Amino acid sequence: QLEESGGGMVQTGGSLTLSCTASLDTSSTYVMGWFRQGQAPGKERLFVASISWSGDRTYYATSVKGRFTISRDSAKNSVQLQMDSLKPEDTDVYYCAADKTYDVDSYYLLGDYWGQGTQVTVSS
Repeated sequence: QLEESGGGMVQTGGSLTLSCTASLDTSSTYVMGWFRQGQAPGKERLFVASISWSGDRTYYATSVKGRFTISRDSAKNSVQLQMDSLKPEDTDVYYCAADKTYDVDSYYLLGDYWGQGTQVTVSS
């Protein structure tokens, strides 16, 4: 129900744009966003960024604030993550997530729905 695209490999300081298209119940409203997870055993899935259904409110992890920008299209069924000034420590699998919400300005995201993930690799 969530499909990511746009991962890849870049050098330090480069940019990537991740996209996520949702095929969810169109009568409901959703917070959407991104998490990341390393591939080593025991690695936790960490929050990266989220955006409200209205698109007016966003929230970022401290580690990406000022470098990443989340946005969603006017039809509300897709979200993008523009990643600039990438660092090797940004290397991970990035997952799109969505939560059903009744608050169009809520940016709280836990992950009711998940994509399959897309690999982002930043070389030094």
